[in-house]
Amino acid sequence: MSLSVDDLQLLIDIVDCGSFSQAAARWGWSQPQVSQKVNQLESEIGAPLFQRHRRGASPTAACLAFLPSAKDAIAILEQGRKSIQSVPTLPLVTLSCMPSLASVVFGPILVALASAPMEIRCHTDHSKAIMEELLTGKAQFGFVLKCPPMAGVQMERIWRSRIVPVVHRSHRLARSRPQMLADVANEQLAPQSWGDECYQLIDMLRAARTVPGPIHTVQPASAARTMAIEHLFLTFMPEVAVKRDLREGRLVKLELRDLPVWEWDVVVAWRTGKRMDATKELVLETVRAMAADWA
Repeated sequence: MSLSVDDLQLLIDIVDCGSFSQAAARWGWSQPQVSQKVNQLESEIGAPLFQRHRRGASPTAACLAFLPSAKDAIAILEQGRKSIQSVPTLPLVTLSCMPSLASVVFGPILVALASAPMEIRCHTDHSKAIMEELLTGKAQFGFVLKCPPMAGVQMERIWRSRIVPVVHRSHRLARSRPQMLADVANEQLAPQSWGDECYQLIDMLRAARTVPGPIHTVQPASAARTMAIEHLFLTFMPEVAVKRDLREGRLVKLELRDLPVWEWDVVVAWRTGKRMDATKELVLETVRAMAADWA
């Protein structure tokens, strides 16, 4: 019998995912490739490993009997590799979030968990990709805007932030304090493109304009912030993204009475169906504890 480490890991991943298609996504393969590999494994082992059905694949008794040995073999090999490298074994947690949330989310979490016995990897992507990463195990936690429920993913709102107009403290609007959208419609404008409501805002501003000129949109939140601070544009963006700038006086929030109430609902998401280990519990508890500061 000639089984490789990859063969054993694929077997474990299929059991973990509950389907050939999700295991294929985790490996970057097609489902037929996984099916072909499983057929080869079953031939090598001499027993059927999975029962295929419409909702996925369930391990057979033979598979469940073989699984502990497969896991032990991989664990022993990994332990040997790390012993050679003299690298302490620390659990790895991957966090994924939208680019506009990165400056708000990643820094505070890393500071709060700087001394915790884990290693954290942070990266950004769009919401759909983040959900796929959660389902395939490439990320353990995702930070996205509120979206419809998805099978296999638990979502919990951590903050709601209002969309606010902001200008740099040296901008003339910071002193004149306009009251209505019409009072700012002729300014240099670059709202953050936070969602469909952004384009409703642009229509309202364009209708109130008395001079010609473009209205730009930018992404992510850091770009909108730069437009306001360095280029003196008026921008509309989630308050949480510039909370520190407002508190320290670099930016000034304008109170426009006819601005509709638009908000950003941000959720933390993670894969369901498996009991969390202590490391993931600590990350989630930290995020929940910080939610009040983000709100």
